[in-house]
Amino acid sequence: MSPPGSIRCGPPAKVNLFLRVLGERSDGYHEIETIFQAVSLHDDLAMDLVAGGEVGLDVVGAELGPPTSNLAYLAARAVLDAAGSDMGLHVRLEKRIPAGAGLGGGSSDAAAALRCANTLLGDPLEDVELADIAGGLGSDVPFFLGASTLALGRGRGERVEALPPLPDAHLVLVLPPVHVDTGWAYSALAERRLGGGEAPRPGSHRDVPRTWGDVAALAVNDFEAVVASTHREVAASLDALRNGGATPALLSGSGSACFGVFADAGSAKRAAELLSRSLPWPSLVARTLGDWRRAEGAVPTSEARRP
Repeated sequence: MSPPGSIRCGPPAKVNLFLRVLGERSDGYHEIETIFQAVSLHDDLAMDLVAGGEVGLDVVGAELGPPTSNLAYLAARAVLDAAGSDMGLHVRLEKRIPAGAGLGGGSSDAAAALRCANTLLGDPLEDVELADIAGGLGSDVPFFLGASTLALGRGRGERVEALPPLPDAHLVLVLPPVHVDTGWAYSALAERRLGGGEAPRPGSHRDVPRTWGDVAALAVNDFEAVVASTHREVAASLDALRNGGATPALLSGSGSACFGVFADAGSAKRAAELLSRSLPWPSLVARTLGDWRRAEGAVPTSEARRP
């Protein structure tokens, strides 16, 4: 069977159910320990096989800078180069996952572009080759290319261990209008630890969470204190989620997005409606994903209102 000429997918966001920043490595990165969970908020990516050997990219919904620095572009280009193909690819990306929010949108787009490009070219690259490209594109990309929507991440986050799915859960994502630079977050955390005598957390093997009660017991994000103390919008979002009954409520990644887990869909919807009236930025109802099916269903409860 010949490969298709076009393909579409919905690259999903992720949240971090816990995130610990460990010691600094010799290469300047930090060791981390985290659990990634894919959620239903998603971008839309369409890719066409074209002639000419070039990669084109159109982005709708966000200004992400030059196309040649976009991770989806770089992923498509890498597959063409690794396959030695003289064909080209055209990518259309509709952004719903905000940039600089700790939700992994760019990384998810990259993983989707890797899969789509390889499929359109007739699967010239083996999984191990795609995984090698993924690790070079970004620390979170291997998770989105992995086998499970729930995974333990170590190293820079690129060493991924698949975990069995948790029961379906309903979330509220709160999206403050703040872009948090990951490099700044690591530097700020290091300064806080030096100034307060706080040592980096030691690494440990975590028990695999089987229930959301297990998740609530281990939920922590080492970036939360520095990000929330610098950005009042993040602090307000976390307070609102916790006051609204979320268990747990956490910063995702290095922020600025925050999320809370609720008992059921009705509780999540009611909480999001209350948050949309009390916070001047969007709250989204979403769900966890148990597999990598197309993500859909996360919609704003309201448009962002100006403070």
